[in-house]
Amino acid sequence: MDDDLRGAFARVFERSWYIEGAEDEGFEKAFAAYCGAKFCIGVGNGLDALMLALRALGVGEGDEVIVPANTYIATALAVTYVGAKPVFVEPDIRTFNINPALIEAVITEKTRAIMPVHLYGQACDMDPIMEIAEKYNLYVVEDCAQAHGATYKGRKIGSFGDAAGFSFYPGKNLGALGDAGAVVTSNEELESKVRALGNYGSDYKYHHIYKGNNSRLDELQAAFLSAKLPHLDRMNEERRRIAKLYTEGIHNPKVVTPHVLEDCVPVWHIYGIRCHERDALEKHLKEKGIGTNKHYPIPMHLQECYRDLGFHDGDYPIAEEISATELSLPMYYGMTDEEIQYVIDAINAY
Repeated sequence: MDDDLRGAFARVFERSWYIEGAEDEGFEKAFAAYCGAKFCIGVGNGLDALMLALRALGVGEGDEVIVPANTYIATALAVTYVGAKPVFVEPDIRTFNINPALIEAVITEKTRAIMPVHLYGQACDMDPIMEIAEKYNLYVVEDCAQAHGATYKGRKIGSFGDAAGFSFYPGKNLGALGDAGAVVTSNEELESKVRALGNYGSDYKYHHIYKGNNSRLDELQAAFLSAKLPHLDRMNEERRRIAKLYTEGIHNPKVVTPHVLEDCVPVWHIYGIRCHERDALEKHLKEKGIGTNKHYPIPMHLQECYRDLGFHDGDYPIAEEISATELSLPMYYGMTDEEIQYVIDAINAY
């Protein structure tokens, strides 16, 4: 793949066209087809993708958007940036994803959309979410930032809602060599509006129909993504192999391994275990030379930037439980069997 990336760079450099060119167009068509959608609009990053999708749907001041209480803060920030209010819903403790059974209880006359997050590369339970959205006439914007290629009942995530936001941050399963993102949709009108909003609100040069943003996928990153996309399924399959070895090999009673819903095929952007002695386990693994991470040690409703929403400790106990116990294990394409077994043995020896 290194040669493909070098070739992509040379192609863009020789062409000397860096914004809104053939590379962008080619990647957008390929990624839309990969997701099973009609359109893909390249944007600057994953946060912009979610924000622009909400703006294009008309979500704004005075509206409410339902988001999971357990996710990265970009999900809530996208809602805030369009002037709406994020309304948190507890996750399913087994999958870490939003619990559909709790969504209806928080719907009000101000609710305009649901934003499910396919966290850690695991698909949300989309059937009940889509049924609720249809029942209450709500938009669905999927946050697919961590789940490129994941499927739910044989269908790629990103193809269920009115729109979906993807991040191509370098660490993602499909990562650029810098910041990048995309909105995926099958709605032609929405595609046109998102594209204009991300280009200063312009539908053609010097003609501005919206007060837009500057958020476009540049040619170089599009070329890199086009080079990597054909390898994505193979790399995801390797992540599934690693996850299977972890799940089958870890048998420490203090550790809870991830649960996968039936008919879902994850892509394991993150393999997150839970342990009530998380910090001690983290230290134990570090002493053995094993790096780990915590996703996410402070839940969104307790972040200082959302203090104005008035939440306190205990308001979302399941999200807080995950924040206090989750530990992400090494998970990357290229791990050797010896490295995987070393992690397993270290956890079981704790």
